[in-house]
Amino acid sequence: MRVEYREEPCKTALNPVKGMGFKWSLNPYMGCVHRCTFCYVRHFEHRSDRPSDDRYGTSIRVKTNVAEVLRKELARASWQHEDVAIGAATDPYQPAEGRYKLTRACLETLRDACNPFSIITRGPMIVRDLDVLVEAAKRASVSVTFSVPTVDEDVWRRTEPSTAHPRQRLKAVQALVEAGINARVGMAPILPGISDRPEQLREVVRAAREAGATGIWANLLFLRPGTREHFLGHLAEDWPEQLAYYEELYAEKAYLGADLAKPLRSEVSKLAREYGIKDRRETRLSPPPEPEQLSLTV
Repeated sequence: MRVEYREEPCKTALNPVKGMGFKWSLNPYMGCVHRCTFCYVRHFEHRSDRPSDDRYGTSIRVKTNVAEVLRKELARASWQHEDVAIGAATDPYQPAEGRYKLTRACLETLRDACNPFSIITRGPMIVRDLDVLVEAAKRASVSVTFSVPTVDEDVWRRTEPSTAHPRQRLKAVQALVEAGINARVGMAPILPGISDRPEQLREVVRAAREAGATGIWANLLFLRPGTREHFLGHLAEDWPEQLAYYEELYAEKAYLGADLAKPLRSEVSKLAREYGIKDRRETRLSPPPEPEQLSLTV
């Protein structure tokens, strides 16, 4: 797959967020080469008349001056030192970060400003920045959530075509925890009928416990327009026997009700207690039922 990297400056770094558990987001990049079939950001791309199909992730905007802009915004007298969520719209540790180091520069800026922040990622590259994370955690609240919805090889390969192996992410969890960083596991999205079997859930929780994760939470798949069409198209190729089930399950709705979501979360909570992991589903980076646009176009 050929990826275009567009080096473009940004006018703002911090984006106001509505309808989620945090007020500010930061995304050093726009677009994500991980191209997960279930990615909820495809909905926002669709709503903004940008490609949400297989073209998504083939053009990445690199915000070359994002750290400098962030520094100015954090220095404003009006800034209240509120928590900043990094990676809510695009993975801050996708491969481009190895070259551009924009996420690291932003972390250094947040550290210097003693500003709290949270990170969500599928990228083990984060261990490169352990030194910055440790220093930042001495000055303000720092937490990291690793997305590990499954450790099933087949499900991972079919749904996450360009991400690091789930076991590599769990090794990164362990490295962060051993360094004193609050590192959690987010099991999202769980795919009904595909990755929600009790033994599959247990294996993820067990692996999270072995890695020393400080918390764990789970969410079922969201299928809003943009994400829906893309995911169902891949479902028809990868699990054709599941297509009719999904079309009925998600008929005229994007989110599954409490009758399905609550038992799954309860099962994960039960497993977490069994393995001695405190249930931290309340973490701000757990996607809520009805998120609003994350100001991705800035």
